[in-house]
Amino acid sequence: MPAALDIAFTCDETRAALQLFHPKGNIITGEIIAALSSALESIGDRPHLKLLTIEGHGPDFSFGASVPEHTSEHIGRVLPAMHELIYAWLDLPVVTAAIVRGRCLGGGFELAMTCDFIFASEDATFGLPEISLGVFPPAAAAILPARVGSARATSAIVTGARRTASEWCEAGLVELVSTGGTLAADVDAWFTRYLAPRSASALRHAAAAARLGLRAHVREVLPKLERLYLNDVIGTEDATEGVAAFLAKRAPQWTDR
Repeated sequence: MPAALDIAFTCDETRAALQLFHPKGNIITGEIIAALSSALESIGDRPHLKLLTIEGHGPDFSFGASVPEHTSEHIGRVLPAMHELIYAWLDLPVVTAAIVRGRCLGGGFELAMTCDFIFASEDATFGLPEISLGVFPPAAAAILPARVGSARATSAIVTGARRTASEWCEAGLVELVSTGGTLAADVDAWFTRYLAPRSASALRHAAAAARLGLRAHVREVLPKLERLYLNDVIGTEDATEGVAAFLAKRAPQWTDR
């Protein structure tokens, strides 16, 4: 089955759900980015919509961005496209949430942290493994400090360590950790309690107001991080080695250059 993106609306159009699918862990490819960007264009003209969710097909949210597309041949196209998706996501006139099961890594984690809320199963783990490839995650470097503070963000970005849903819940990034395999029901209950009784118009304006500072920050900082990544980082010997080693399934041999 090829990579795909499904979008479904409830009968009353108060909720919409996006589901990522890629046979290799729902990786975020250029194709998926384009499909997501296209899907978002159909969201803004639905006046009754109160919540847009995104989740991965199967046991994992996403293993992250496609490593083969992080070669110098492709990254100059794929990275700006991903960042345009981030901007569009922050501009969406609806409350957004990521529903996370299993692994949520790299670009998948960046997409999740762009949402207003993250709902996670107790087995969910989050991480930014880009450092193991000799690079860094630009969108996370722009978004995560604003969401959880500089110290926590620095630890996640520099170490690449995975952390549990409970740890990120304590940090304020995850809204809800579901136990006992009831994540879908818990999200439904949260929606029924907090969003269903509200005006969709009021929710749109409240979400825009809550994101205002984050949007301005990301619009200012992310282009600088993108230039740093494309102009300075991706051409280093170690960035090239990190990607090559991953694709060859071997340990990288760093030169520190």
